[in-house]
Amino acid sequence: MRNIEKYSRGYFMPPVKSLKWTEKEYITEAPTWCSVDLRDGNQALVVPMNLEEKLEYFQLLLEVGFKEIEVGFPASSETEYTFLRTLIEQNLIPEDVTVQVLTQSRDHIIEKTFEALRGVNKAVVHLYNSTSVAQREQVFKMSDAEIIDIAVSGAKLLKKYAEETEGNFQFQYSPESFTGTEMEFALDICNRVLDIWQPTPENKVIINLPATVSMSMPHVYASQIEFMSDHLNYRDNVILSLHPHNDRGTGVADAELGMLAGAQRVEGTLFGNGERTGNVDIVTLAINMYSHGINPQLNFENIREIISKYEKLTRMRVHERHPYSGELVFTAFSGSHQDAIAKGMKWREEEERQYWSVPYLLIDPMDIGREYEGDIIRINSQSGKGGIGYILEQNYGLDLPAKMRENFGYKVKDESDRLHKELMPNEIFDIFKKEYVNINIPVKFINYRYTQNDHYETIVSIMIDNEVLEFIGVGNGRLDAISNVLQTQLGIQYKDLVYKEHALEIGSGSNAVSYVGITATDGAVYWGCGIDADIMTSSVKALFSAVNNMIATVQAPIEKDFILNKK
Repeated sequence: MRNIEKYSRGYFMPPVKSLKWTEKEYITEAPTWCSVDLRDGNQALVVPMNLEEKLEYFQLLLEVGFKEIEVGFPASSETEYTFLRTLIEQNLIPEDVTVQVLTQSRDHIIEKTFEALRGVNKAVVHLYNSTSVAQREQVFKMSDAEIIDIAVSGAKLLKKYAEETEGNFQFQYSPESFTGTEMEFALDICNRVLDIWQPTPENKVIINLPATVSMSMPHVYASQIEFMSDHLNYRDNVILSLHPHNDRGTGVADAELGMLAGAQRVEGTLFGNGERTGNVDIVTLAINMYSHGINPQLNFENIREIISKYEKLTRMRVHERHPYSGELVFTAFSGSHQDAIAKGMKWREEEERQYWSVPYLLIDPMDIGREYEGDIIRINSQSGKGGIGYILEQNYGLDLPAKMRENFGYKVKDESDRLHKELMPNEIFDIFKKEYVNINIPVKFINYRYTQNDHYETIVSIMIDNEVLEFIGVGNGRLDAISNVLQTQLGIQYKDLVYKEHALEIGSGSNAVSYVGITATDGAVYWGCGIDADIMTSSVKALFSAVNNMIATVQAPIEKDFILNKK
């Protein structure tokens, strides 16, 4: 990177040590949330929302649970003005919801703002002016006293118009570009405004400290917030608010540390929409609290529906890796991750623990409307046996033996690699059926009957080369008797038969499933699966499937001499 020398740290540390926030471990309660989607987020859209879209978005914010919603800058455009008047005149603002409007410190703009607010049940009127060194020197070219006068004169005008206008009003002041302002100057200008408004316990004032441009590491912002919190006049009657932007990618961290430092309120947007890199993401902030067992007082249980409406109305997209909300954030493709998640989910079912604790999953996806099926584990060439086994178990009720999962895992990974794509559960199941289930070539099982004396004597019918033959086998059980037929009378050599069975409870009624593994003379292990309404028949079909897989692998395309003695 070139030109490093042209950059310096343009922020200001507090003049006194402000580090009490470092002693706190976590946020203990939700702040007051204020959505600024309909102002900050809307002004950042390539195509701003029209009136109908704004009304629909307002309803979405109500459904999520916001009690404070900034509805725009009514003096800035006819659409903004009409939107606010529509909300008021059509009684679309619930009694427990406060709307917020933004205004510059200019007489005609403040007058127009209060005209738009006429008859509102309750509103926050948000006054701001820029205070940073860069804004003072480069944009306004004003002295400190002149900048303070802008804020003070605006504060007086808000009082004047509020007294003359029907409605209930609360005042808010923001020293815009707070993070580039000397802390002593930011404190002075805020206190000058507070002296005009004289907040009381019944009518508190909001002081909002925006990271209009995020300029420092989050701990510096926290120290700035703590300094202001400790030194603001009328502190008990002041609601300290944050408005972090995300220029450094630290908007969420800024907000969290700012709350530890004394902030009681947060302004932000759904999914972080806003100018440049956007505002702080309230969805992430709220669910972060939820993950610590703190009620965020917002409802994201139907996150998919919220995303759908958001994307439709803003014409923006929630990224696949967006925290909590993205399509892939709960999804594991990595084999080791899949194995750990699958084992963790099974452990949780067996242990019935109170607290959520599953490897790689910070929260239970179901709690925000995501599904285990198709959301947690998805399969591609990077996946492992644990995840592949999990897909079969969750979707089709198949609980493969561990070694069979490993064997099948390689087949699935090879197929995904060959096709160069993710495999869906039905595709994985199709591979499983093709490779293992009821394989009947070249040795086809027809049926069996048995009598039990000292040993199981079994008569088994087998088709080889389109000829049905009967053999008598004896063993310690029916499956052992049939296995002895294959080995002693057909000359098919294997050892170490491994067997597992269970009811197939998902999608197949009362069917049973069996798995058989056999070891060939060269030490290779071959697997088969049998599915049938009768548990014993499923076992025999699994054995024949394993044998046929061994024959196909060991002998094909060579002539299968070891079945020539089939007479």
